Amino acid sequence: MNIKHTSLHGHHTQLGAKMAPFAGFDMPLQYNSVKEEVLTVRNNVGVFDVSHMGEFFVEGREAVAAVDYLITNDFLNAEESKAVYSPLCNTRGYIIDDLIAYKISNEKVLICVNAANIQKDWQWISNNLETFDCNVYDRSAEYSLLAIQGPRTEEVFDKLEMLPAEDLPYYSVRELKFEGEHIILARTGYTGEDGFEVFGSHQFITKLWDKLLANDVKPCGLAARDVLRLEACYPLYGHELSDSVTPLDSTLKWAVKLTKKNFIGKQALMDYTPKYRLVKLSLDKGIPRPSYPILNSDGQTIGEVTSGTISVVLNKGIAIARVEKDKFPENKKLFIQIRKNNIEASIHKTAFVTGGHK
Repeated sequence: MNIKHTSLHGHHTQLGAKMAPFAGFDMPLQYNSVKEEVLTVRNNVGVFDVSHMGEFFVEGREAVAAVDYLITNDFLNAEESKAVYSPLCNTRGYIIDDLIAYKISNEKVLICVNAANIQKDWQWISNNLETFDCNVYDRSAEYSLLAIQGPRTEEVFDKLEMLPAEDLPYYSVRELKFEGEHIILARTGYTGEDGFEVFGSHQFITKLWDKLLANDVKPCGLAARDVLRLEACYPLYGHELSDSVTPLDSTLKWAVKLTKKNFIGKQALMDYTPKYRLVKLSLDKGIPRPSYPILNSDGQTIGEVTSGTISVVLNKGIAIARVEKDKFPENKKLFIQIRKNNIEASIHKTAFVTGGHK
């Protein structure tokens, strides 16, 4: 398979980034130390090249109704200029992908999907909207995308005069004209911190990257992004989410609106009894890694780690794990098997790190 490059590939290599294949792209893993990049986002502001993500546009009279039918969350009643996070499910209720749908207007919707799932998602979405009065376009190859994250993000955007005239609250979107270019500015993010996403032409995003770095915004790679999202307990497709589990198995019941008139997978999810639960675990010693077994007090395997790393903020091992629901121990004691050692884990009810998103 031919490896793809984002429009900023040359900038990454020029900066000496450690590159690695990800979802078919040669992507920057890290520029400096992962710890330094994580702390930059938690305390200052960093920029991520996420141009590998997919962008689909649904346009026309029934664009909003069409997207509402596709996803489990309520998109129909979202206000104009709002963003909605949602699972995308098949007819059996299993997760094809998780995505963000941006209601740019009542006749124009941007759907941002995971890079590894672009082709699969496109086939599913385009095949399931044929009865709606709308057109669907895959413009993934036309857009580059930057995610700027951290408590100083708004300050930087104000300095660059990129903030819209009206307020842009958390989980909102605006289509703007800036320096003669049409761009899409969103305020969502995947780190738990405040931040913006800028969708634009390859030429514009390349210029914006240079401007951001000239204003002391530090480039950050995928390794830091993974630590940040795990500290904030955001799920990742291929880890917590997959086509072998439903949203009800994945702590996403809040994003499944069974009161909606209809959506793909509704009947299956209404009839579904969850088999798993996701739990947040930390360790005082040891580093949990994906696929490490989760044990009960009797040493029985009842699940596995889906994501695990060392938290830069907490300086301890953290993990999200999938546990069989009917085997969850009454004494709430869980152990992670690391090589031959069974290490007791602490269960967390909330995110490991509470960021500062607006």
